[in-house]
Amino acid sequence: MRKMLYAKKLEVNSRELTPGLKPFVFCGFYRRLKPAATPVCAVTSVRWLGVALLAVLTVAPGTFAQDNPAPGPTPAPSATPAPAPAPTPAPVATPAPAAPQATRTARIGPGRAASYDNRYEVYGGIGFMNGQAGQNLPKRYNLGVAEVMGTYWLGEHLGVAADYRFAGGTTPLFPNPYYNRVQVTQNIFSGGVQWRGPKNRYAAIDYHALAGATHGTFDHAILNFPGGSPISATGLGLYANKTSPWGAVGGSVDFNYSANIAIRLQPDLIFEHFGTETREFFAISGGVVYRFGMR
Repeated sequence: MRKMLYAKKLEVNSRELTPGLKPFVFCGFYRRLKPAATPVCAVTSVRWLGVALLAVLTVAPGTFAQDNPAPGPTPAPSATPAPAPAPTPAPVATPAPAAPQATRTARIGPGRAASYDNRYEVYGGIGFMNGQAGQNLPKRYNLGVAEVMGTYWLGEHLGVAADYRFAGGTTPLFPNPYYNRVQVTQNIFSGGVQWRGPKNRYAAIDYHALAGATHGTFDHAILNFPGGSPISATGLGLYANKTSPWGAVGGSVDFNYSANIAIRLQPDLIFEHFGTETREFFAISGGVVYRFGMR
């Protein structure tokens, strides 16, 4: 009776056991009731042990996988957005530096343009003139010249001019034992007209024609020879002192320095008549022109 109660109690408790362990419990109890059933229980126990082991092997990997999850792919680090670049300020336009003012030293033309509306004009300069001191002398002389010319402008183009020139130098002679060269001078007075030609703010071209007289002194050295000259001026081939007709035609180029001042270059063709014929010579001078007065 006690065994039956124990068996019933064991059956009730076995319901709460894991199904895989029930055969072992019943086999143990059964061997207690029937010792002769041990072989049968052994076979049954081995069978159920294999089933339980297979179940454990089947379930264990899943449980292990839950307890130790396989490492998954490492998540890529979240890309931190790069900070937006600060806006570059728009370049501020810098005003261009003012152009340097032209200085007087960098000036090309005159500071104030010449208007050529002046009434009066005075020219002074120095120059060169050649000539001949005797009718039959084989060589010419070369004289230095100082000149002054004044012009009264009647209009824009036409002017009346007066001119004075002093020329002096030495001249070669006929061969002689007393003199090598002697002094010659001329005082030339003339007047005429001037015509103003092309002009602009930088320069002007004028043309002139002059006529007058020249007084030539050729015997200064002979008259002042110590103790008196042993030979006369005509014996040396010189002209006698005299006044003769004289003329000049030429032009001038005036380079303006300012409205009233210009630098002049003036060439001339000279005509003179000391001997038996009119002869032509060359002269050139350069100097300063000053303009003043308003028409």
